[in-house]
Amino acid sequence: MRGRITTHVLDTAKGRPGAGMKVEFSVLEGKDWKPLKTVTTNKDGRTDQPLLEGEMLKAGTYQLLFHVGEYFGEKAFLDLVPIRFGIADASVHYHVPLLCSPWGYTTYRGS
Repeated sequence: MRGRITTHVLDTAKGRPGAGMKVEFSVLEGKDWKPLKTVTTNKDGRTDQPLLEGEMLKAGTYQLLFHVGEYFGEKAFLDLVPIRFGIADASVHYHVPLLCSPWGYTTYRGS
């Protein structure tokens, strides 16, 4: 099995996928965050491709930065939601979803 990192967004205020949300993906190198890519979620609230996979995926600390304020617009209380997580075994799938509304969010390690 190839290791990979995936994500998706669920808009809990509207009860549907968070389509069109900008997500920045970075890796921690030393004391600095190195940007890897910026993506926008598709109509299902997912990215079209894994964020990182195979030999490119290494053990380390990663960050997803979700632009929820831009997504929700004027009614948003939240602006940017960072989720930092560690990868210990680069051979497995790490799915990191964001469930959000204009006023709060939660996450978990999915499958």
